[in-house]
Amino acid sequence: MKLNYKRTFFIGLAFLSICAFWQMYDNIIPLILKETFHLGETVTGVIMAADNVLALFLLPLFGSLSDKVDTPIGKRMPFILIGTACSFVFMMILPIADRSTNLVLFVIALFAVLLSLGLYRSPAVALMPDLTPKPLRSKANAVINLMGAVGGVFALIMIKTLVGSGTTPDYLPLFLSIGILMIVCVVILFLTIKENKLRSNMIHEDETFDDGPKSTAQLPKDVKRSLIFMLISIALWFIAYNAVTTAFSRYATHVWGLENGGYANCLMVATIAAIISYIPIGIISSKIGRKKTILIGVAMLTLCYLGAAFYSHYNFTMNIFFGIIGFAWAAINVNSLPMVVEISANGDIGKYTGLYYTFSMAAQVITPILSGFLLEHVSYRTLFPYAVVFSVLAFCTMLCVKHGDSKPEKKKSVLENFDIED
Repeated sequence: MKLNYKRTFFIGLAFLSICAFWQMYDNIIPLILKETFHLGETVTGVIMAADNVLALFLLPLFGSLSDKVDTPIGKRMPFILIGTACSFVFMMILPIADRSTNLVLFVIALFAVLLSLGLYRSPAVALMPDLTPKPLRSKANAVINLMGAVGGVFALIMIKTLVGSGTTPDYLPLFLSIGILMIVCVVILFLTIKENKLRSNMIHEDETFDDGPKSTAQLPKDVKRSLIFMLISIALWFIAYNAVTTAFSRYATHVWGLENGGYANCLMVATIAAIISYIPIGIISSKIGRKKTILIGVAMLTLCYLGAAFYSHYNFTMNIFFGIIGFAWAAINVNSLPMVVEISANGDIGKYTGLYYTFSMAAQVITPILSGFLLEHVSYRTLFPYAVVFSVLAFCTMLCVKHGDSKPEKKKSVLENFDIED
């Protein structure tokens, strides 16, 4: 059984477009709030946190709804098409509100964009496990993550190219470029992926498909237990990782004395390492299993956080730590969603895709507040020990997960074990 990389590429176009938007959102929206509307850091922070708060409710809701619908174009496709169209319309209002300095219009449009993204984020991600045989989902998720990274890079290039200098830059070309990318990606997705036909073919052809529980209520107790520990693990490693990524610029400035954006080198090394690692990790996971790969990733993160805690000044060797962190995070990211959807009931993939994001988003709401309190009232040196504690907890809870792992495909002959799959 081999992964259809071409089909996975087309499935990943929706995620690519979503990641392009979030990259622009994280970089540009705070600037507009601060420079155009002159809002303080606290109010800006509250508005920027709205996407994570909304995600806690929207992602499982629309993921679950997409499980229940049945249309001629599929379960997920209506949400993806409607959500993308609405996102494009409301996105175009944002630079107009920026030009006219209309804060009320800007906030309303921003809220509408976040609702539109929430409408189709879970269905878009659920499309991959829907149309991919169980043993190949880690490989497929590696491709999806890689495409998400491409979307983020595209947005950064557009920001650098289209955002002019001056006190009042015109953001309309940037928003238009991201909006057009989103529309083009989803149109290609719709034209190339016939959801109902592919799902029907997979059910008939995939030997790993079983006609098991169709709702979570029918899950055995031990499987539910694994699901709970898996979701707790997801929250814990996001609490650790997100604390480091969100506070690292301040940490590097106050503790290591880095100036003029010097901290960005470490983060860039981690990002590049993750991008390079996605596909190899997908292959490794299919050989040794998802759980082992995740545990190795969590252990590597813990050791890197622990090592970084002993640095009182920046040293070039820190880049090695962050390269390992990028690899380790990819090992976790590639395998965690496939484990959740495989643990969940066959009919609830959308619901549990949303639940996966609920736990990861909840962690990203909690950890800036909790770690920020320690940074402000105790010491900046608490950052990496804080990450170590939650990584160790994640390792412990992950050990309790007994279901959702991938089963290596049995070869028909001894000689086939020497084949290299593409």
